Amino acid sequence: MSSVLRPPASGQDPTTAGYYRPVSPHLAIAPPVSVVIPAMNEAENLPYVFKTLPDWIHEVVLVDGNSTDDTVEVARGLWPGVRVVPQDGKGKGDALITGFEACTGDIIVMVDADGSADGNEIVSYVSALVSGADFAKGSRFANGGGTDDMTFVRKLGNWALCTVVNRKFGARYTDLCYGYNAFWRHCLDKIDLDCTGFEVETLMNIRVVKAGLKVQEIPSHEYLRIHGTSNLRAVRDGLRVLRVILGERSNRRELRRRMHHSPLLDSVRGEVS
Repeated sequence: MSSVLRPPASGQDPTTAGYYRPVSPHLAIAPPVSVVIPAMNEAENLPYVFKTLPDWIHEVVLVDGNSTDDTVEVARGLWPGVRVVPQDGKGKGDALITGFEACTGDIIVMVDADGSADGNEIVSYVSALVSGADFAKGSRFANGGGTDDMTFVRKLGNWALCTVVNRKFGARYTDLCYGYNAFWRHCLDKIDLDCTGFEVETLMNIRVVKAGLKVQEIPSHEYLRIHGTSNLRAVRDGLRVLRVILGERSNRRELRRRMHHSPLLDSVRGEVS
């Protein structure tokens, strides 16, 4: 992309292709970027989250999961233009799907509300997308990444599940269960998200591979949650992730079976014979 900035003319909509947002000293982009933050009772952590978000993003969509603290008020005070979307259902997957539907940007970035993600890394995700990737996947185990928030058991489980996905679906991931990702909006039409829990990230990672989308891993550092306790439970959520993997594998076999017995292929075989 060109690094030459063209500010909007008088009366021009800054979201049009004629306007470039400065992303770094060497990069400017035209596509508007939406950041989706699912949050429930994260008022204490939001100041740390918002202070690292770059000022060139198009919008922040905060999905409020029926918080009983000052999450919404704090978010509006920190980012006056924040779009607050109430979550009707439950679970992280449901919150993300709700946020995706509310986004108006061409690029969507997923950021957790616990302070574990560094918003300064967004430039790396966006750079990968405007350079040709469909899906920019954060990885704590790619060269340059890291984590302060994983026990040995969680690392072992993540490695095992990641290995299964790579072998069964032909992926080359170094990390599987991580929620810091970015993608072009059009990807949503090809992955058809339909789960409500923490396993939504695994489902996305599998379906982008099944859809043949171009994936680029982005080294990312995961920090400790600053305040509060996580709802993540290693064994429970690990089993849910495994069920998603097995379910997607079964769907893949069923698709192959249908294609093998499709009327179109049968007619082609008949003509060949």
